[in-house]
Amino acid sequence: MFKKILNLVIISLLFLTLTWSLPAQATIKIDPQLEQQVLEIIRKNPQVLIESVQAYQEQQKTEVQQARQEFIQDLRSKTQSIIAASPTIGSTELKTVLIEFSDFECPYCSEAQKTLKQLLAKYPDQLTLVYKNFPLYQIHDQALPSARSAYAAQQQGKFWEYHDALFANQKRLGEKLYLEIAKKLNLDLAKFKNDRNLADSAIQKDLQLAEKLGLSGTPSFIIKSQNVAGPVQLSEIEDILAVEK
Repeated sequence: MFKKILNLVIISLLFLTLTWSLPAQATIKIDPQLEQQVLEIIRKNPQVLIESVQAYQEQQKTEVQQARQEFIQDLRSKTQSIIAASPTIGSTELKTVLIEFSDFECPYCSEAQKTLKQLLAKYPDQLTLVYKNFPLYQIHDQALPSARSAYAAQQQGKFWEYHDALFANQKRLGEKLYLEIAKKLNLDLAKFKNDRNLADSAIQKDLQLAEKLGLSGTPSFIIKSQNVAGPVQLSEIEDILAVEK
């Protein structure tokens, strides 16, 4: 009986969530009788609802843990395939690979660049930094436009110069700045503008990876070194590098 009620609640909630989230102009109508039945079930069985939500959360947590384990294994054994076409800087030997998930409009990401530059300078033959896009477009209106512009600069071999200029001028993010940086870097402007329109596929792949790994904010870091592999805090990275130098 419990399982039957649980399944009915979940199915009903999914149906109501779908219909309630539709745009205002949608013509689908909610059956008032069904809506009342669902609400009555929830009122009479609140614990069932709580337990179903908890079960769902546990399932999501398990899936994220499995995804991270698989990713870390691939990062160890198939490092180059994980890097793929993402921009990299530092050592080409891939001894210690640090993957950064970042947002050009995130103030914490901007602050992190100072430390990352210091680490790249201190460990030039050991550290490889990989940039993955994680634009928090829900709260940062220039996150996607800036990521598209950086992608376009990458197509002309100027990603890191463009990357640095975006963070250096973070308070000015906007179309005027994007074109200004492109001109300063002597980019082909026609190609630059066209490549921005082609950027979404690459950005979406990075976003899907961040979601799969359960990353919740920026910057987020995942490291692969001789003895360590997995998510890390920025403050931990130099300790790892110093031990493995």
